Amino acid sequence: MKPENTKSELHPRNKHRGRYDFEQLIQTSPPLAPYVKLNAYGDASIDFSNPKAVKALNQALLKQFYALKFWDIPMQYLCPPIPGRADYLHYIADLLAKHNGGVVPQGRAVQVLDIGTGANLIYPLIGNREYGWNFVGADIDAVALKNAQHIIDANTLSDTIELRLQASPASIFKGVIRQGDKFSLTMCNPPFHGSLEEARAGTARKWRGLGKHAVKDKSAVLNFGGQNAELYCEGGEEAFVTAMVNESRQYAAQCLWFTTLISKAASLPGVYRALKKVNAFEVNTIEMRQGQKQSRVVAWTFHNASQQRAWWS
Repeated sequence: MKPENTKSELHPRNKHRGRYDFEQLIQTSPPLAPYVKLNAYGDASIDFSNPKAVKALNQALLKQFYALKFWDIPMQYLCPPIPGRADYLHYIADLLAKHNGGVVPQGRAVQVLDIGTGANLIYPLIGNREYGWNFVGADIDAVALKNAQHIIDANTLSDTIELRLQASPASIFKGVIRQGDKFSLTMCNPPFHGSLEEARAGTARKWRGLGKHAVKDKSAVLNFGGQNAELYCEGGEEAFVTAMVNESRQYAAQCLWFTTLISKAASLPGVYRALKKVNAFEVNTIEMRQGQKQSRVVAWTFHNASQQRAWWS
């Protein structure tokens, strides 16, 4: 059966609901051309198991849809799927609209904190282009932040995107949120594996899912999967998010909505227990789907409805 022309499961405002127009993408970004071939259905596509092809596609998408002049990541850093990352931003934009007369607030008055922004800086880039929001991107990896700063400088975005190094791997918000900061949103794509072995097994499953049973280029597999800190932490996704929830209570007055991606449904009960313990006023779970991949955003706030409305005044 031939794939449908519309990815209807993506958010209505997502610019990537249609199938990729590779002819247009190549015109926008000629370096993509060598990676585009006809697939089994006779349609233009790329080999999504090839990290160089995926990076070239991302560069073309970011140039065509978000007017970025430059985007690149070092080898072995995570190469994010653009449509899914955009979905997260659009859904949390809807959270802000809820107590703002149904209108998504735009412009630099909206300050967003991206925990684990990585070398790719994808959320600040798309969020700034789509809504004009200001971002602070935080990470424990100085090399990743150096690359992210290069992207910021190349696209003249230093007045709207700021980077901060998290000096303590044991902390999430502490040391990043400063006195006087007020964030309308925090967001995070947490490491979801509990160990290096689990991360490698997950990458192998992903590789097999793309029909690659024999792997010759080990560096390609690593690049496809991402850096260790991007993939795993002790206790996995549930432990990381639970720590985030516990720490969020200390910054309740400075943040309107805390949000995080949750990849594993099995992580939800533990996260909900943690949210109950810290007395979050409101908790929302937003289901998302991109092709065969299903995930969700968990969002929580310590502000009641009147406090949320007052935030914008």
